[in-house]
Amino acid sequence: MKFIKKNILTLCCLTLIVAMGFCGEAWADGASLMNTAQTKTRNVFDSVKTITFILGGFGLVGIAYSAILGKVKWSWFAGLAVGLAILAAAGSIVEYATGSTESGLTTTFGNI
Repeated sequence: MKFIKKNILTLCCLTLIVAMGFCGEAWADGASLMNTAQTKTRNVFDSVKTITFILGGFGLVGIAYSAILGKVKWSWFAGLAVGLAILAAAGSIVEYATGSTESGLTTTFGNI
């Protein structure tokens, strides 16, 4: 029993590796597993990007309201502006880093 308690992580990893060795390649909708994962990840990224832009719009409204009251925190405005700019450029950054336009991400800055 002492052996199992000391080596439970090793036994679990070994079991996982053996299970992966016996399993065939997973297919979903006629595409490979990685193509399906890439498509789903791209869809999640686009959805999260849209939600973040909406929340950023509410942030800009809040900063505008605080500007009306004369209590603007410029560090909040700068953080919001830089964050939204990085999010807007994310597709172009990925395409530039990989050197490929096959990712299917929507770019807002045109072709690289």
